[in-house]
Amino acid sequence: MSGSAVVLFDLDDTLMAHREAVVTGIGRHMRDLAYEGDEAHAATLWHDLEEEHYHAYLAGDLTFEGQRRARARAFAAAHGDALDDESAGRWFESYFERYRESWSLHADALPAFAALEQALHGVRFGVITNGELDFQTAKLARLGLERRFDHVVASGAFGATKPDPSIFRHAVDLFAADAPVALAVYVGDRLRTDAIGAARAGLTGVWLNRHAIEPAADERAEAEASGVLEIATLAELAPLLAALA
Repeated sequence: MSGSAVVLFDLDDTLMAHREAVVTGIGRHMRDLAYEGDEAHAATLWHDLEEEHYHAYLAGDLTFEGQRRARARAFAAAHGDALDDESAGRWFESYFERYRESWSLHADALPAFAALEQALHGVRFGVITNGELDFQTAKLARLGLERRFDHVVASGAFGATKPDPSIFRHAVDLFAADAPVALAVYVGDRLRTDAIGAARAGLTGVWLNRHAIEPAADERAEAEASGVLEIATLAELAPLLAALA
């Protein structure tokens, strides 16, 4: 194989246990505020609000800070607490401290790096993430991953979000400028945003389906047509790519 393999990762819910941190963080925050209610239901509500408002930010309808405050206002209102814009900002900062305290890697992340380095000689690693660069690199630093990656590409700095093909191609171009790329792979937990998006950009798209989600028929057909590969855990990644290479 002329050149080396490049394996690019999504961050949240691929390497970092984001959902678990959210559930723990919002539960602790509720207790801090003495909000009443079932914490499991509240965690589902907070997850749904994150999906709604974070995607509004990615679409350009809200600023990064604006989506945070919108989520805080909606969640607080559901618990009988009315927040103005300034107090919503403070509310979110308090929640964020609880969320940050709960950051951790998925248990299969570090072993996957070691297995890939053994299976693919000279493999290089990178990250493509939707979000603000400073925010996402702070996670990498907190998790001890900052030296694992040659390049970290964040949509907030680049100007386009996954699944836009340009962000995937930009990341590969950064690696190609350093040394030839023989195989470019992208691994993420979202089928369309990550795996199909990467495949459409010319990479090998790998869907990390940790929760055995069955996608809609059209997404499944599109994934198959795009050559997307599916794994249930990062432990399956090195053998898969070794066979591919």
